[in-house]
Amino acid sequence: MSKQTSGKQAPGKVAPGKVAPGKKVPGKKTPGARSAGAPSAGADGAAGVPAPAAAPAPETGSSPSPAPSPSPELSRRRLLGTAGAAGAAGLVVGGAGGALGVAAAQSGPQDGAAKAVTSIGSTEVSFRPARAGHQAGITTPLQATGHLVAFDLAPDADRKAAAALLRRWSRTAEELMAGRTPDADTGVALDAGPSSLTVTFGFGHSFFGRTGLTKRRPVQLDPLPDFSADALDPGRSNGDLWIQIGADDALVAFHALRALQKDAAGAARLRWQMNGFNRTPGATARPMTARNLMGQIDGTNNPKPSDKDFDERIFVGRDADQDWMHGGSYAVVRRIRMLLDDWEKRSRHEQERVIGRRKDNGAPLTGGSETTPMRLEANGPDGQPVIPANAHARIAAPESNQGAAMLRRPFSFHDGFREDGAPDAGLLFVCWQADPLRAFTQVQRKLDRGDALSRFLRHEASGLYAVPPAAAPGDYVGRPLLEG
Repeated sequence: MSKQTSGKQAPGKVAPGKVAPGKKVPGKKTPGARSAGAPSAGADGAAGVPAPAAAPAPETGSSPSPAPSPSPELSRRRLLGTAGAAGAAGLVVGGAGGALGVAAAQSGPQDGAAKAVTSIGSTEVSFRPARAGHQAGITTPLQATGHLVAFDLAPDADRKAAAALLRRWSRTAEELMAGRTPDADTGVALDAGPSSLTVTFGFGHSFFGRTGLTKRRPVQLDPLPDFSADALDPGRSNGDLWIQIGADDALVAFHALRALQKDAAGAARLRWQMNGFNRTPGATARPMTARNLMGQIDGTNNPKPSDKDFDERIFVGRDADQDWMHGGSYAVVRRIRMLLDDWEKRSRHEQERVIGRRKDNGAPLTGGSETTPMRLEANGPDGQPVIPANAHARIAAPESNQGAAMLRRPFSFHDGFREDGAPDAGLLFVCWQADPLRAFTQVQRKLDRGDALSRFLRHEASGLYAVPPAAAPGDYVGRPLLEG
């Protein structure tokens, strides 16, 4: 679990990737509510992966005249607008805020006269980005809710069946990410906007043998080596096909998960599924990097898209041994359980020496702020390194790994409690890189040899997936592989 940066944002401000009233952002739209059976349209931060964006404040103006007779059914746009206003103002009294929201929504103008508002639900991420060509969910700002799921192809499924499945999945993902509801839908998210939904597809090592495409399997998909901290459950690892779902609304995320599972019927079977979460947009009073369940600021050294070598580190270049992966990336997925009972017995001072950073603001022990570079050569009055030799931040740093870096985009998880009463909780670690051997594997090998944090972690599931570029107009994800 290397410490690398997620981006930041403040409530009441339009964060990167959000749409301000009257403005458009490339690759994102501000649509209306979902409409059942809507036709399909033709057509992935400032500091690495931004943390969940703050909910922007609604437009302000004179108070509208009360409607003659309030509709018993709340307008989705007015309800979301009220929720956005409460978030921006920092209201924390749930009961009063909820009552106020209902009253305001009922007494406002009818849908036809309502002003356009911005809200958590209104932001759309494009399934087919116009310029970057990478799938959404890689450099997209962190969302509040996530699902990771793997499927194995059915025993009688062949390459043709796999292509048909990816075609169905791509069509469904595009509809849902645009805020539209496919035909014969369950209606779970009927009232909601797209809520920054992203759906990302990848292929596991075994997929290529199942489809007769072993000659087109990239060498970067060779299995990860074993590590001493591994206690991997094979039933919750690997898989022919992998999907990452993220959204700022839990119902929208579940809706996508359920729709894609139903699309797989007869062609693929569920292998494993994991649920995660991040901080809700607008939950903090100022921009902050996300914290993990150990209470540590987690993500201070993530590569930034503004880095001149960002694309080279994260995305596959034209020199790829398999041309269908040009513009794609490799995802390493690890379910890492945190031994929170043991961790929480340590004093803050002990915890900070394990990490190499202050717990309150993420600054290195050598001083400064969260973004101040670590002075790895600095020694204290006792002649010992200020940042201990086995501190997690030191060992995971690119300076300690010949420049190796990866884009971390995790979710926290909590799956109840174990028989001994300890929380079954931790990190759904997801990292992105152009070459796992030169990034994740290189860093993890070093962590495996002497990271002070390792004694508080258990790696319980693992997967490596080739994530191809986004689908071109009229295509589906993976078509160059399956039909090329």
